[in-house]
Amino acid sequence: MDGAAIDGADVDVAIVGAGFAGIGMATQLRRRGRDSFVVLERADGVGGTWRDNVYPGIACDIPAHLYSFSFRPPADWATRFPRGPEIRDYLQRTVDEEGLTPFIRLGCELVDARWDAQAARWSLATNRGPVRARMLVLAVGRLSEPHIPEIDGLDGFSGTVVHTAQWHPGVVSGGERIGVVGTGASAVQIIPHLAELAEELVVFARTPAYVVPREDREFSAEERARLLDAGNARALREQLLLDADRAFAQRLRLVPDIDEIRDLALGHLAAQVSNPLLRQALTPDYEIGCKRILLSDDYFPALERPNVVYEPSALTSVVENKACAASGATHDLDVLVLATGFEATRPPVAVRVRGRDGQVLDDHWSAGMVSYASTTVAGFPNMFVLDGPNAALGHNSAIYMIETQLDYVLGALDYVAEQSISSIEVTAEAEAAYTAEIDERSAPTVWLTGCNSWYVDSRSNRLTLLWPGTAVSFRERNGTFDPAPYAVRHGESGEPMATPGGGAR
Repeated sequence: MDGAAIDGADVDVAIVGAGFAGIGMATQLRRRGRDSFVVLERADGVGGTWRDNVYPGIACDIPAHLYSFSFRPPADWATRFPRGPEIRDYLQRTVDEEGLTPFIRLGCELVDARWDAQAARWSLATNRGPVRARMLVLAVGRLSEPHIPEIDGLDGFSGTVVHTAQWHPGVVSGGERIGVVGTGASAVQIIPHLAELAEELVVFARTPAYVVPREDREFSAEERARLLDAGNARALREQLLLDADRAFAQRLRLVPDIDEIRDLALGHLAAQVSNPLLRQALTPDYEIGCKRILLSDDYFPALERPNVVYEPSALTSVVENKACAASGATHDLDVLVLATGFEATRPPVAVRVRGRDGQVLDDHWSAGMVSYASTTVAGFPNMFVLDGPNAALGHNSAIYMIETQLDYVLGALDYVAEQSISSIEVTAEAEAAYTAEIDERSAPTVWLTGCNSWYVDSRSNRLTLLWPGTAVSFRERNGTFDPAPYAVRHGESGEPMATPGGGAR
């Protein structure tokens, strides 16, 4: 089938989301000669979280040559840590150069997905019409739905309220009284920029964060030229991957590793904050690593500016333009910026997906996300989830994890085509055993012993977002498809899956 002719009405693979995971899946399908697929993207452009997040200072905290596809080197990165616009450009170039544009339907939101057992297909309803697909790949990611905290009176705030993921150039022009809620990754990036523009900036900090030096820098012309060689870029990527994986010992609270990273963070705080009262307020009272460790060289200095107020308590209520903190302090504000993260442990798309016997994915995940191989879900045949349950890391690159899952999905698609299988579904027993394995691996980690964080599902107190191991161990465990844990139905319903090259077996 010619890619330009695909209208999405009936395809082998429907991919939901055009961020890193969705674009990576589409690229691999296209390169393997599979052209019966469509990518459904609700927004008007590709890029996922890097399309949506355009706030001042947006950047990645993973080195550029590791936070990019291994199958698309080299890339000419300007700095050690890539800026948001660079990443967006990288993803758009991937779409353009891989010939993916005809396969992507922008402004196409998934409204409902239902498994049709008789036809062995997914029936998808979108705002642009129906799609039928043999295989469904959910590539919506974890950072797609902004989390809006419950703040009394927020809807009645007389000024401007904006989440960092919904930023636009008109939010601030200079001279405003600005409040920022949150002290996570987005907050430490945007606060130094807002501090330069605001008449007064108030930072509402329920919990201080551990921050280590970022030490970003521009690559020299010589370095950029050398890293345009694919072999050099690949060698650097491998070294960065192994260096980052060594940090997992910290998450196991192993000594001296955890002491060294704690000393680095507290030493950074002491070196950058001279005010002893502020330094005390910025000192976390929980173990390092259980919440995301942040990288910044300008966050702490921004907090010592004379126009910045560090409010060491949560924002609890708003009355017109007055923001009231848990401490009892009130602050008059013109703009309120919510740097409050995302609905990561309970993806909203799950309420729109119905599997075998009409089971809703959100119900299946009512006590926290579960899966097999962090990629398939019992009761949901012919469905794969990328960057979902236990497929993220707290210390290394998400792109490496996504690529591991892509290999798994491609292996499954090849198996289905070769065996003329109409449906494939992981067994409930395999899912339960994998979940037990995850729980056992998670038990000694800092995420379950150090504090409460967004990595842990509040309904079950299970670690449902992170893989409790190294990136390399994730690939060893989940990088190769094995049909043994799956129940299959052979192709008595309809035509078999298309094989690479566009044919069928």
